[in-house]
Amino acid sequence: MGVYLNPDNTGFQMALNSRIYVDKTELIAYTNIQMRTEQRFICVSRPRRFGKTMAANMLTAYYSRGCNSTEQFSRLKIAGDTSFEKHLNHYNVIRLNMQDFLSRSKDMDDMISRIRREVLFDLTSEFADVRYFDDTDLMRSLQDIYIKYEVPFVFIIDEWDCVFRVNKEDQEAQRKYLDFLRNLLKDQSYVALAYMTGILPIKKYGQHSALNMFYEYSMMDAAPIQEFTGFTEAEVKALCVKYQVSYEDMRKWYDGYTVNGLSVYNPRSVVESILRKNFNNYWTKTETYEALKVYIQMDFDGLRGKVERLIAGENVSVNSNKYQNDMTTFESADDVLTLLVHLGYLTSDMESGTCSIPNQEVQQEFINCIEDGGWENVMDAIRN
Repeated sequence: MGVYLNPDNTGFQMALNSRIYVDKTELIAYTNIQMRTEQRFICVSRPRRFGKTMAANMLTAYYSRGCNSTEQFSRLKIAGDTSFEKHLNHYNVIRLNMQDFLSRSKDMDDMISRIRREVLFDLTSEFADVRYFDDTDLMRSLQDIYIKYEVPFVFIIDEWDCVFRVNKEDQEAQRKYLDFLRNLLKDQSYVALAYMTGILPIKKYGQHSALNMFYEYSMMDAAPIQEFTGFTEAEVKALCVKYQVSYEDMRKWYDGYTVNGLSVYNPRSVVESILRKNFNNYWTKTETYEALKVYIQMDFDGLRGKVERLIAGENVSVNSNKYQNDMTTFESADDVLTLLVHLGYLTSDMESGTCSIPNQEVQQEFINCIEDGGWENVMDAIRN
């Protein structure tokens, strides 16, 4: 067991220890099906505080050979699946949080070097008896370990897209990062499963399809695992009954996200409202409203009118096909609206090709953004 190699199950145990825990372990049944297949590359993008890290901790606890998680999972839904024992704690897991590496690095070359050195330290310490061709080469060392022990690796990468959110304008750094991930994962026999989480879908670079082996599951299209995007209606109703909270108020404040026809709730806000015994803007307070304001005030034809209609409660058309999956390349109002869907400020309806503000909590954030600066007519209408 190391820092990055075969972590223990402490992270998932903290979720189980929490007063409110919603069982999402059936996601493991889906990842088990993809194990060692062409579909083994999974990229899940959701807004902040929508349970991405909890899911990563859950998968780490389940697959890692660095712990025995039988007791943790024995009373959860996954225990009833036929694949449960076959994969439980059977893999060498490498768990990476890219935000951690980025925050400790001066540039992209330093970040990639740091990842290589720190993971290699864990690998060569745990597998000291392996004859390495080059113990400074991460990919070759992973191959050497796999060849000797015939135990494949599961890669769980959290905050994979932080480079694109922090280094928004640095395309060279972004390309280096994508190339590193491609070389680490693509066409490598030692990869049994790669599961990445982030806010943004995988960046498009024209012909530069560095991570085209990944299957993406986002707020625009998460089928067939949309039930793991947030809390479902049935899960929220059960929580409201258990903790004697008004379901109608809960629905008004936090419902409204639609993913492949399934209505889902914001997990952060549901949990906070129950624990605090009060309905309020909990999710939107995790980030300053300036983050939304900068996008809805962009100078694109039709954007202002669409924002006004959204605040009025209407659904507006959106074409997400041209969006480049970053936070700087915008060529139309549709690109801005598509980003806001991925950030959680809007929800989309694939069948009708429209988007809308999901609930009262997010609508208030839009109103906060337009209270000053040229939106006086809209604010007058809202007040009236």
